[in-house]
Amino acid sequence: MANVSPTRGDITSHPDASEMRARYARVLGGRDVALVDGPVFLLGLYCAASPWIVHYTTSQPALVTHNLIMGIAIGLLALGFTRAPERMYGLSWAMCALGVWMIISPWIVGESPDAGVVWNNIIIGALAVVLGLVCAGTAAKASSKP
Repeated sequence: MANVSPTRGDITSHPDASEMRARYARVLGGRDVALVDGPVFLLGLYCAASPWIVHYTTSQPALVTHNLIMGIAIGLLALGFTRAPERMYGLSWAMCALGVWMIISPWIVGESPDAGVVWNNIIIGALAVVLGLVCAGTAAKASSKP
């Protein structure tokens, strides 16, 4: 009887293995794409839609516009992190600044906001700060590699 079981050879002996490894490393740029870019984009999307989700469009019209603009800005940062990571990860500290601004904005932009509006912006801001720090850490780790 003939041996028909598939045998797998070691790919390290393949002539193109080193070129494929180098191309893969160049494309990823030493970063974890799914860990950072996706959640940042989803946070921006939620921030932009949060006035309608939390239902404060009539009571806080200034915060509606504010959160819409901030959500678009966070979403654009996420798209930039995805499209040009080597240039955009320097802006990860801007993400932290946006997060701090989101935390204090209900009292500056809003007119006597209620607890739901305040907590919504505090959570969005805290997540933006955390994700900004993750982006900064990812950028620092990628830039320290030879």
